[in-house]
Amino acid sequence: MDYRAFTNDSLTMMYEGIRAALASDDTQKAAGDKPRFGVRETRDWKEHAANLESEMLNRGMFFEIIDWSEAQGRLPL
Repeated sequence: MDYRAFTNDSLTMMYEGIRAALASDDTQKAAGDKPRFGVRETRDWKEHAANLESEMLNRGMFFEIIDWSEAQGRLPL
């Protein structure tokens, strides 16, 4: 995919879509269900995120890096 062809807003939208899919998977897994998107289990998701991050950094865009740890979104005990 030619990430250079996308606008800044498009890159942001794709990146936030990955974040949303990851959050959805985590919520489903916590409820004992099978994750719908399989973001953590599918290498292509991380590769897509890394490519987006690289392009956004090249453009000097500011964004919050996705936390790929299993503890994302959980408060410390």
